[in-house]
Amino acid sequence: MAYAGQLAAPSADAYLPAELNVRPTASLAEALRVAKAYGRLLSSVLVTADPTLRAWHWGPCDPEGFAAMGIAEILLHTHDITRALSVEWLPPAWLSQAAFSRLFPAAPPGDPAQGAPLVHRPRGT
Repeated sequence: MAYAGQLAAPSADAYLPAELNVRPTASLAEALRVAKAYGRLLSSVLVTADPTLRAWHWGPCDPEGFAAMGIAEILLHTHDITRALSVEWLPPAWLSQAAFSRLFPAAPPGDPAQGAPLVHRPRGT
């Protein structure tokens, strides 16, 4: 939601003064609906954003950068959730690589999930 807001009302030097909170009483299904809704909002804003637009994220960032950050956030937190539920899951290699290479252009090629030490770290370490 924050990335969609930044693009919808861009600022050259600050974040919007807003916070996202999912109610503590929300079920897992409801929390997933929130994530889906906000993902769709970001997608909608990205479709309509001028590619030359720059919005604040610790400096000026283009819509493609916000798309990569949104993808990275969803993949990372989906991984967190699946680990907490003891579900074996890794993000799709093509999607991970697309986001990772946009955010870290100097990183070596390949599937970042397969090479990331935190992904394969045993539980409790």
